[in-house]
Amino acid sequence: MEATLAKTGTEEKTWGGGNRPLNASYGKMMMWFFIVSDALTFSGFLAAYGFSRFKFIETWPIADEVFTHVPFLHGQEHPMIYVAFMTFVLIMSSVTMVLAVDAGHHLNKAKVTLYMFLTIIGGLIFVGSQAWEWATFIKGDYGAVQTKGGNIIQFVNAEGHRVALRDFVVAAPTEREQLERKDGFWFQKEGSLPTYTLNDVISGFDAHPDMLIRTQTLNEHGHKTVLSRGESLQMLKNNGKHVVEGANLHENEYGSPLFADFFFFITGFHGFHVLTGVIINIIIFFNVILGTYEKRGSYEIVEKVGLYWHFVDLVWVFVFTFFYLV
Repeated sequence: MEATLAKTGTEEKTWGGGNRPLNASYGKMMMWFFIVSDALTFSGFLAAYGFSRFKFIETWPIADEVFTHVPFLHGQEHPMIYVAFMTFVLIMSSVTMVLAVDAGHHLNKAKVTLYMFLTIIGGLIFVGSQAWEWATFIKGDYGAVQTKGGNIIQFVNAEGHRVALRDFVVAAPTEREQLERKDGFWFQKEGSLPTYTLNDVISGFDAHPDMLIRTQTLNEHGHKTVLSRGESLQMLKNNGKHVVEGANLHENEYGSPLFADFFFFITGFHGFHVLTGVIINIIIFFNVILGTYEKRGSYEIVEKVGLYWHFVDLVWVFVFTFFYLV
């Protein structure tokens, strides 16, 4: 019995926390457990993305050519500018969350309310920006043609600048109709028809002798390979299959469909985390206004959700690095 007590006393002295390990409450410990497990999940996703990119490195889309759009600046290319803005907003929301936690330690209700509100605004801006980026990515901007082998070919001018289909293709009248469920019991759903047919693209390409085709394969300089005029005509007429506009889980005008799959899944999973954090922050924000935590004499709940919010911000740094910078 004495040995047991001695052992227990030694363990308590070594551990130093008693029933509050590391002097942390049960709630904060559980939050840390969740963060560690979620970090492993994101690590697995990003590792899979890294392996896939390494395997298909010669045909992987170049981020500087994909994420070039900025709201209200149509027709202009500003690589990474808007994504950098999103990242800045999310990081600044972490700063306001730190200030909210510090104000909670001092039981300053007014400052907790202010900084929680700013954190929520930052989260909403980020989620809204990500939704806009998704919509732009899905809609596309230039259009391309998919070959019979599943590769993507894009169109450029003599200077090597990419040209949109709408700039050289004229849609010819077509009798094809959009299929609906009533057209057959076997039919489930047909995607929206592209603006142009392959024949429209071929005719427009023939009418513009300065146009060339750029493949999705990278050359030794890290740039996409541009074919000669003769090779371009042969590629388009002999290997063209159908027109691709935008990106989805099956096709991607920017290159490999696998890139779009990972983009939607990983950024969507992260966006879900941010949206969840915003909702939790809103609930806590109104409880702060009602004086719930002031009556308890503790704003520890703000610190708990702050841990989650910092984790979400840190994960985005890795997502940003993998998708946009590397």
